[in-house]
Amino acid sequence: MVEGSFDEAVDGVDGVFHTASPVFPIGNIQETLLDPAIKGTTNVLKSCAKSSSVKRVVLTSSCSAIRYRHDSTSLSPLNESHWSDLDYCKKYNLWYAYGKTVAEREAWRVAEELGIDLVVVNPSYVVGPLLTPQPSSSLLVIQSLMKGLHPSYPNMAVGFVHIDDVVSTHIVAMEDTRASGRLVCSGDVFHWSEIVELLKAKYPSNNLPDKCDGKEGDSNPHSMDTSKVKALGIQSFKGITEMLDDCILSLQKRGFL
Repeated sequence: MVEGSFDEAVDGVDGVFHTASPVFPIGNIQETLLDPAIKGTTNVLKSCAKSSSVKRVVLTSSCSAIRYRHDSTSLSPLNESHWSDLDYCKKYNLWYAYGKTVAEREAWRVAEELGIDLVVVNPSYVVGPLLTPQPSSSLLVIQSLMKGLHPSYPNMAVGFVHIDDVVSTHIVAMEDTRASGRLVCSGDVFHWSEIVELLKAKYPSNNLPDKCDGKEGDSNPHSMDTSKVKALGIQSFKGITEMLDDCILSLQKRGFL
């Protein structure tokens, strides 16, 4: 989070992908989630602005910076013009969404101020095979459900998207000169109760939960408009069955299930 710490890393490169952000706070919310999300993003952008070689920056934001608002159902399909309501996020303790929303807004402010060519990808809930040594935060939820570690599943309605489609969208965002602004990257929206039923049908011997955790604020029915991404050549997204199969097979191969 130290300004200038990315100067050397971005010097001499044509494009920069900034993809990392904390998901769950550990202790102090401001110090462990909000500050890294916001200051980390702005520091990357300021370093890019100092480099004469960087032509474009692609930032991974989230549909969480779009869909958390009281009118998400009536406004659906939600698109790039919509933003999550910070008061809504605070009311329901949706701190990841709060951090992503503030960080993205600040990224746009800094990009405009410093003349940076910024394109933002807004993925929904990313599922698929592991790309890292340890499961990501989103895959840890599926792992815990499959292992019966929790008595309930999340009371959440969310779009799901395969990691392959997220990668393809990032490549297009960087390489296609037509790409601009925000890009919603999401497949169909499901409630976690539907995901659990799909998993039970495929893996009946696993001790999957039968009840919902009842948490409020995250279950509003909605849909996402992906027409902007499709206009750039990504015509279809992989389905939920393929996402879950690829995810679970990867977890099994790595010894996490």
